[in-house]
Amino acid sequence: MILALVLAIAIGFSLALLGSGGSIITLPVLVYAARVPAPQAVGMSLAVVGGTTLVASVLNARRNLIHTKAAVLFSVTGILGAFTGAQLTHLVSPSVLMLLFAALMIVVAGLMFRGRSEGSVAGEPQCRWASCSTTGVVVGGLTGFLGVGGGFLIVPALLIFGRLPLKLEIGTSLVVITVNCVGGLVGHLRQTSFLWPTTAMFLALALAGMFAGRHFAARLEAERLRRWFAWFVLAVAVFVIAQNWKTLV
Repeated sequence: MILALVLAIAIGFSLALLGSGGSIITLPVLVYAARVPAPQAVGMSLAVVGGTTLVASVLNARRNLIHTKAAVLFSVTGILGAFTGAQLTHLVSPSVLMLLFAALMIVVAGLMFRGRSEGSVAGEPQCRWASCSTTGVVVGGLTGFLGVGGGFLIVPALLIFGRLPLKLEIGTSLVVITVNCVGGLVGHLRQTSFLWPTTAMFLALALAGMFAGRHFAARLEAERLRRWFAWFVLAVAVFVIAQNWKTLV
């Protein structure tokens, strides 16, 4: 359990620095370190990640680090996708759910290894309705179904479709993650009960990590941290596959 609590701090730390990534380890931490059943852990993950990003979003809004149009387009469509995705979680077995999650983790690690280039941002920030809304639905669906924040897709989408600079990307992605988590959480509350004391404890530690991450943001090289975290995500994915593959063969 001590390991689970330490990793809860890392979740908030990563979200503060990168705007993505931290939420991808929340579900495995709850399932394998805190021993929470997978269907319950998905909803609890949404509560932990959503609570953390909500606080971060309020702080970013006070510093004008949110692109309003992109946040609204991604959020409105994302919350619909998240609520729908939450209805599908309980249609698959826990082992299949975790294997799907592991596959997603591998994709996330690959995206994090690729990183981003500031030089690719050209022109004024923008967010076209069709592209941003479609991406919002897809990310929201994954959020509700697997309990991930979706920042690993939101951040590159904001770069490609919105042409947002890095600081606006991170601030805007946290708003979208918050709204998606709310939509997914509402869907899961109709399906299962939560371990609220455990959820509250994880949320408190994730918030502590988030504040620590904001404090160290100017002192750490984000791209190097991203690569280190990508290796960690990949290692966790391999562990999850090893734990669940034997149930299918």
